[in-house]
Amino acid sequence: MKTIIKSLMVLVCILSSYSWTIAQKGDINTSKLTIGKVDPYEMTVTYNKTSHIIFPAAIRYVDLGSEFLIAGKADDAENVLRIKAAVKDFPEETNFSVITEDGRFYNFNVYYSQYPESLNYDLLKMQKTSDKHNNDVLFKDLGNHSPSVAGLIMRTLYKRDHRTIRHIGAKSYGIQFLLKGLYVHNGKYYFHTELRNKSNVPFKIDFVNFKIVDKKLAKRTVIQERALPPLRTYKPLLEIPGNNKEQNIFLLDLFSITDDKVLLIEIFEKNGGRQQVLQVENADLVNAKVLKNMLVKIN
Repeated sequence: MKTIIKSLMVLVCILSSYSWTIAQKGDINTSKLTIGKVDPYEMTVTYNKTSHIIFPAAIRYVDLGSEFLIAGKADDAENVLRIKAAVKDFPEETNFSVITEDGRFYNFNVYYSQYPESLNYDLLKMQKTSDKHNNDVLFKDLGNHSPSVAGLIMRTLYKRDHRTIRHIGAKSYGIQFLLKGLYVHNGKYYFHTELRNKSNVPFKIDFVNFKIVDKKLAKRTVIQERALPPLRTYKPLLEIPGNNKEQNIFLLDLFSITDDKVLLIEIFEKNGGRQQVLQVENADLVNAKVLKNMLVKIN
């Protein structure tokens, strides 16, 4: 009998120890998840009015937590989200998530209110510390290239506004188009351009093309052209007012061309004919400046 009691006591001790170990592991895992959690924003929506959220970068992805909400990007504004209640007085808390072009992930807890305290939110002013320091969301088109680092490089090039290339440009009809710099980092090209409008008529931008063609343009065919769509553009392409100028940064995948090919950068005027074309040769591409000292700590 004593032997059975001792065996039961040993079994109880083993089970207790096992339960404590499992609980400890659960606490450790919970603690790790807590460290990496993304703190949600709180907001209220209503049925008869639309709320707007201004994000620091263009919106790439939106996921709604329930059918209580309807949302969509504002027309002609890539970084503004429209959201409202799809039904009146929904009883439960719901949520939605947003990923922006700079690789940031945002989460929102949403409640219904007949009279919301605010209908418009500017996340650049409200941004949490965790949003500025959380891990990047990696996009397929950028591979392992960090979206926030790419954005930081483009912003730095734009603010510094240095001209390192002086032989590539085009000028006609009062419009001047320049390639001010060409840089390479982590398997990507950064093209720094500037458009100057020396006329009195605004230059409305339709689109910009990057493509590789034969140097002998008279013999080129559609098959011989290879389009290179930019992965990112620092600023939206809108218009240059009369007697003004504006610069921009284009991010492209790394590529090379042979000496019998040339890269064309074409900018087209909307409802106009003042197109400008830049020609970039292989020697320019292989001499792109390597970005080493331009990377600064992301705040």
